[in-house]
Amino acid sequence: MSALSPGPDNEPLPYLRHFQMQFGKWPSSGEICSMFTGIIESLGTVESVTANGTNRTFWISSPLSSTFTVDQSVSHNGICLTVEEIAGDRHRVTAIDETLSVTEAGSWKTDTLVNLEQCLRMNGRLDGHLVQGHVDSTGTCLSKTAMDGSWEYVIAFPRQFASLMIEKGSICLNGISLTAFNVTDTSFTVAIIPYTFEHTNIKTLEEGDTVNLEFDVIGKYINRRTDLESKA
Repeated sequence: MSALSPGPDNEPLPYLRHFQMQFGKWPSSGEICSMFTGIIESLGTVESVTANGTNRTFWISSPLSSTFTVDQSVSHNGICLTVEEIAGDRHRVTAIDETLSVTEAGSWKTDTLVNLEQCLRMNGRLDGHLVQGHVDSTGTCLSKTAMDGSWEYVIAFPRQFASLMIEKGSICLNGISLTAFNVTDTSFTVAIIPYTFEHTNIKTLEEGDTVNLEFDVIGKYINRRTDLESKA
């Protein structure tokens, strides 16, 4: 039996059932890589930016780039982008116009630091929370406060997403899985420990800067179900 086969109750999770229907078998360890966890593996540095019509192509250097494979999905500041080419310790990705309009990728330039995370193997440990790499909106840093051994950031977000934010709930900020508190209809606060501060690009975040936000996917499905039931 595969490590990802159904459990004793014989009720597989929906994504496993879909895999079985498509490929005629249960996936073996490592065959599905479709989600992220918000645990940053490395920082990348933008080496060059090229405009291709309405798209932008980025060459990014990182300690992980040489281990990537072409066509692999990698989270860049919370944006799921496909690796198109690898050259030594650099890799190339392209962001289309839709991605550039919804995220802060349009502001990337030479020497911009980018948070990188490879996709989660379905038999792996979920240390953060389920992240799709589909940025919902951008937010704005309202303040950055140095505490005694940590940092607090207050982030503003569009009111339309207020129903997806809860006190002590998960939020993905520039690809980082964080816990939100002091939640209002238009803002929340996150606390950053020294390790996260040093190993992600949040150390470069200042008041007025733009960040990528992805709200909890479970909350989105609950919201959608509630909305449909209210219209029934």
